[in-house]
Amino acid sequence: MPVGPHPKPWPDDARLDPELLLNGDSRNVIDRYRYWTREAIIEDLDAVRHPFHVAIENWEHDFNIGTVVRNANAFMAKAVHIIGKRRWNRRGAMVTDRYQHVQHHKTVKEFSSWAKAENIAVLGVDNIRNSVPIETTKLPEHCVLVFGQEGPGLSAEMISECQIILAITQYGSTRSINAGVASGIAMYEWLSQNG
Repeated sequence: MPVGPHPKPWPDDARLDPELLLNGDSRNVIDRYRYWTREAIIEDLDAVRHPFHVAIENWEHDFNIGTVVRNANAFMAKAVHIIGKRRWNRRGAMVTDRYQHVQHHKTVKEFSSWAKAENIAVLGVDNIRNSVPIETTKLPEHCVLVFGQEGPGLSAEMISECQIILAITQYGSTRSINAGVASGIAMYEWLSQNG
């Protein structure tokens, strides 16, 4: 909910933005961050981010990427990795990409090399043959949860780079849920186990 100009005298706090204090703050941030500069918010979040990452393949401009970024911000993921095309639809992120670290990898190989260098387990999330239920699998503290494109799911190349493929147990008639919803469920499960 937007707030108007801050009453004077203004607080003596280097994290506050004089322009926001003067004109008000209409950003979609929690009350704690009202009038703070973007940089101060990011620095504060960086001090408490969780050690898991999320990634999504983007070969066909997947519209779920914005939701994945928004979920990553809500669940305090260390970073979001977009693999494939650099451009993505930011609408679903609801401006949370301003506060969430987003990294781009041109190829699966480039992404996989990053994960190996950082010693981070690559865990695919897809309901394919031989996948295991996420709710009965111990998720490592340092990992990256990888989601595929809407429709085709994880690419064969990405599947070959994953240590394990996790499935979200479903009970209805549809074959799958979209990557945006799946990402929220998977991040919540990671937090339930490690948070």
